[in-house]
Amino acid sequence: MTDQPDFHALSDDELRETRDFMTTAIASMSNRIDDLTTVADKQIKVSTEARIAAFAARDQTDPKAFGQLVGEVIDGEIDENLGRMARMATDLLRVSNKTQEVLKKAEEDKSAALRDLWDREQKVDRLKSRLPWFGLGAFVLALAMSVLLPRFLASNTTTCAFLGATWTVTTSGVDACVFYVE
Repeated sequence: MTDQPDFHALSDDELRETRDFMTTAIASMSNRIDDLTTVADKQIKVSTEARIAAFAARDQTDPKAFGQLVGEVIDGEIDENLGRMARMATDLLRVSNKTQEVLKKAEEDKSAALRDLWDREQKVDRLKSRLPWFGLGAFVLALAMSVLLPRFLASNTTTCAFLGATWTVTTSGVDACVFYVE
């Protein structure tokens, strides 16, 4: 004999019921274990994040590292600003030189234009001083032409006919260009 008590054999319905009960119990335990695993994962995640934050806080509160970081940032900003200022100064110098060249050229052009204007004014003044003499010459030429031109035109048979006159010989035997009035 054994120390175990004798159990009577269970019927099929009782076995099925026991099996269903055990299956439900195992499923319930499995769900609880899954819930505990989820809670444990969350706790692990939170503790990992807390460790990372603690290490970051430790690194950020390190005076030497913080001072070095501040120095690098300041140096970077100052270097960038100094570089920009140097580029601006170079650009301003280049623009200033270009402006000086343009102003010098404009001054030269202005001087040349003023010289040309002065030369033209001098020519106009000389022409004005000679204008009375030109007028007198034109008057003398017009007077001479009014006297001499008809005599010249009438001294030739072709021009006499062109003027509408008739070429004839006078009683004294001189050829003349005569205009007859009808």
